Amino acid sequence: MADDAPPRMRATSVSIGTPRPRQAAAFYAALLGWRVTADDGPGPGEPPEAGWAQVAPPRGETGLTINLEHERHFVAPVWPARPGEPLASQHLDVQVDGDLDAAVAHALACGARLADPQPQGDVRVMLDPDGHPFCLFV
Repeated sequence: MADDAPPRMRATSVSIGTPRPRQAAAFYAALLGWRVTADDGPGPGEPPEAGWAQVAPPRGETGLTINLEHERHFVAPVWPARPGEPLASQHLDVQVDGDLDAAVAHALACGARLADPQPQGDVRVMLDPDGHPFCLFV
């Protein structure tokens, strides 16, 4: 390896701002069949819904860890983006093994909502309980 080569790096997690991190972690754990690995309550002077939580793949499986951070001034993003509205600067893409309709039904049962419009036939844009978009795709 050359001396001027950059250090080896890899992304290990994604952090999502939310008004209710522990509830958001429970949603993503149920949606993905993963486990909540951290569930910290509010700090001194913070509201009861504050805190921090983390969701990770089952032991032995690979995948990004999802960190859920309390955002005191959270405003739900608007999807699709509209001028002057809060925008989703990122979203999760979730691959579905098998039946996309069954995955949508599962997401709805976990508390997600189907977004409108739907731009592609093999992708479903969903909104988590706090309004963050995520995509289910085959």
